[in-house]
Amino acid sequence: MPGRHRNVINVRPIGLVVAATVVVAATGAWAGSNLFAAERCDGDVRLAVAASPEVAPAIRSVATSWAGSTAVDGKCVTVEVTARESAEVAAAVAGPQRAGLVGLGQASGSVQVPQVWVPDSSLWRQRLQAAAPGFRPSDGTSVAASPVVLAMPKPVASGLGTGGGLTWDAVVRRLRTDTPLNVGVVDPARDTAGLSGLLAFAQAAAKLGAQAQPATVAALRTLAKGSSAVRADLLSRFPDTLTPDAIASSLGAAVLPEQAVLAYDAQSPPIPLTALYVTPAPPALDFPFLVMPGADPTTSRAVAGLRSALSTASFRNNLAEQGLRGPDGVGGAGFDYPAGAPTSIARASGAADLNAVDQTLSAWLALTQPGRILTAIDVSGSMLTKVPTAGNRTREQVTVEAATRGLDLFDDSWALGLWTFSTNLDGNRDYREILPVGPLSSTRDRAVRGLAGIRPKAGGGTGLYDTVLAAYRAMLDTWDAGRLNTVVIMTDGDNDDANGLTLPALLDELGKRKDPRRPVDIVVIGIGPDVTQAPLRQITGVTGGGVFTAPDPADIGTIFLRALALHTQPK
Repeated sequence: MPGRHRNVINVRPIGLVVAATVVVAATGAWAGSNLFAAERCDGDVRLAVAASPEVAPAIRSVATSWAGSTAVDGKCVTVEVTARESAEVAAAVAGPQRAGLVGLGQASGSVQVPQVWVPDSSLWRQRLQAAAPGFRPSDGTSVAASPVVLAMPKPVASGLGTGGGLTWDAVVRRLRTDTPLNVGVVDPARDTAGLSGLLAFAQAAAKLGAQAQPATVAALRTLAKGSSAVRADLLSRFPDTLTPDAIASSLGAAVLPEQAVLAYDAQSPPIPLTALYVTPAPPALDFPFLVMPGADPTTSRAVAGLRSALSTASFRNNLAEQGLRGPDGVGGAGFDYPAGAPTSIARASGAADLNAVDQTLSAWLALTQPGRILTAIDVSGSMLTKVPTAGNRTREQVTVEAATRGLDLFDDSWALGLWTFSTNLDGNRDYREILPVGPLSSTRDRAVRGLAGIRPKAGGGTGLYDTVLAAYRAMLDTWDAGRLNTVVIMTDGDNDDANGLTLPALLDELGKRKDPRRPVDIVVIGIGPDVTQAPLRQITGVTGGGVFTAPDPADIGTIFLRALALHTQPK
């Protein structure tokens, strides 16, 4: 796959007596004593290192030199360095931990968890530890750094008028003009620089008060339009001629690491890129040295030796050859600082706001992976309960508000249907159709009006199980092969319809109707503290999907975004 590398090396001491003799004669006793020590080593210490492709060549160079003159506890050292995208290793780590990261998906069967992992950012460690408390790698010291920049073709950057500095606020304003920039990112669910850019755009848009939601949606849609699955594809979309048409139709800006800009310009392209250091600066890529748990003492000493080798001036110079800075932000010999580049770099102060990360990624996935959704909203009497943390609005009001705000995320490629449910809501039926599933291109206004008109049924019960089965059947009957088909149930309580299906009967009916050729997921959003998760998980265990709960209904907006993103998760 373009942009993905699997360069593997095995480095170990040369044990040839003839070679040792030549080295002793040429360089003296020190080199010879090291080689003879390697000859006497008994067995191997094998280190498996997986490193982000940007930093892997520099680690490879140092590992070759270091292992070639090293024995640990009398054993030869073999280092296998594999260049792996950080997302691939993160997925491999998450699998055994039964942890899921928003947008990440499953690991490839060919990816193994290494003894040492050098991802592009400490954010991977933070996200994995939040999702899997049992994941506790040691060390974590940064071995390299690269600022996250806004890369532009030089003619575009000069026309932007950035002499006085550029802020993310200004970039967001430019995206809202009649002549917006064509901005792109690498898939932020898998690329840390892309995620940093996405968060920067979202934070800038959030400052716009009443315009924050539409500005955020507009920014995300612009980025989605210019996004790429891999970095090489994104870079290929920059203009290669100076004609106005080429510049207008090509990518005008992209969020990238400084290293990618330096590597691109090193190839002498027809139109070089300019790295713009937009403020506030996103946290730089910091390439932490993560040691996986479980190593024996000899292996731990070998890992420590390799780590020490990565703190030398020689390694810093190797980093410079790859367009990377040292961990303190200072480049080694020959590092070519771009014009306007700071000599110090932004680092994250403390842990990242993982809720903001997940919420922003969820919104991104909802925008970039359009689907077909039937949403059924509980209108039982308990939805009249007031929520003190939401200004004493009712559960129904905060739920409808979250659904309405979520509607803004969907472009016209989505299809949406809307039901309400309680008990005996439509004659003997527990559910009522407000809007049949159809394209938002023609039904958006009706969806908004339908949500605005939802009112709880005083004294009504929760006819949950009958509604779940009916919604599931409706989506199966109208299943669309070109989309991901999902039922979203929003409820604040357990099923209490004495005249309806029991849980065993519902599970049996769902099992009979489930068709692997026509998958329909069920996503349940539990509102408030009265929702029992166990039966809901049994339901989604049969159909696929997931259960999300907001014990405080004031949090329903965030939960709603996460739930919407579920239907886009790679299977």
